[in-house]
Amino acid sequence: MKVYGSRVSYYTGKLEAYLRYKRIPYSLHGMPYHDAKRLKEHVGAIQMPIVERDDGRWMSDSTPILFQLEKEHPDGPVIPEHPVVGFVALLIEDYADEWLWRSAMHYRWSYHYGRDLLSNILVDEVAAHNPFPRFIIRRVIRFRQQHYFVKRDGVTKKTWDHVEQGYLNALDNMSAMLETRPFLLGNAPSIADFGLMGPMFRHFGQDPTPAEIMRDRAPQVYEWVARMWNTQMDDTPQYLSEVPEDGEPMLKEICETHLEQLIANATAYGRGAKHFELTVQNCHYTKLPVSRYRVYCLEHLREALAVLASADQDSVRALLPYSQAEILWAESLPAASGYDSDNMLPFGKAINVYGDGTP
Repeated sequence: MKVYGSRVSYYTGKLEAYLRYKRIPYSLHGMPYHDAKRLKEHVGAIQMPIVERDDGRWMSDSTPILFQLEKEHPDGPVIPEHPVVGFVALLIEDYADEWLWRSAMHYRWSYHYGRDLLSNILVDEVAAHNPFPRFIIRRVIRFRQQHYFVKRDGVTKKTWDHVEQGYLNALDNMSAMLETRPFLLGNAPSIADFGLMGPMFRHFGQDPTPAEIMRDRAPQVYEWVARMWNTQMDDTPQYLSEVPEDGEPMLKEICETHLEQLIANATAYGRGAKHFELTVQNCHYTKLPVSRYRVYCLEHLREALAVLASADQDSVRALLPYSQAEILWAESLPAASGYDSDNMLPFGKAINVYGDGTP
């Protein structure tokens, strides 16, 4: 299969780590933005990564891609068999995908070392077809990324410290879980590990400023990144039979941050709003863009919990004694996304994650 993405892309790195682990052959190609019309016809929204398969089908959206490939390559499953541990793995993966994104983009584009390095790389990877001088393209890339993915996503002087604290908390919480085992939930990587490879590998582990922080503050995480990239499938992965106590700080962080955001976003989406405000851990964010996709993410988590046996659902509730977690088992949501109602992903038409859902 052909993977269209970037060697500095959040979700491309996540998918590549999974493909390497499962020994699934692939080749990496730059995103053909010059052929945007054709891409939209196949996958809807142009977001990394996009996969072109040998059978002529196209796939997009990293999490549904992983679920599809799990069906096709069931050996060495990455979702823990124990239902409660499996649900927690999915929750961690969603937090990695949808909350740590803000911190990752901030460190990349708010610091000049990152801006200079990444704009240089992206000129070659995604704008080689552009006829304008290199310095102009770099300037456009820097402005677009900083405006669209940092300032527009709520990073201001007032929220700056909290955005960075989110990264530090993730490092500390992962370090605690990696103290006594090679991966977060056992002796093999689970969907939780692959989710966290998104921010930790191609962003935090490679970009100058956060990489230095990781090396100094969390060498166990730095080592885990390399281990994830180098590990290949174990036919009989051994995951924990219960959620470990050392995972409690991470679950608390997920509830206070990620679930808080999902609740506020879904409420705003239900009102038909384009933006919403959010107070997280006493930090107030204003004018965050409403995301239809993140309503879908919340629906997916609720569905994963709802199919568990009653006793297992009770165990999940006991693990998440925080007010924000109640949205996972509440009778209804403030809004329905209406996205992927035909269950066609990853083969259906994707939507723009960081906006109102317009392809």
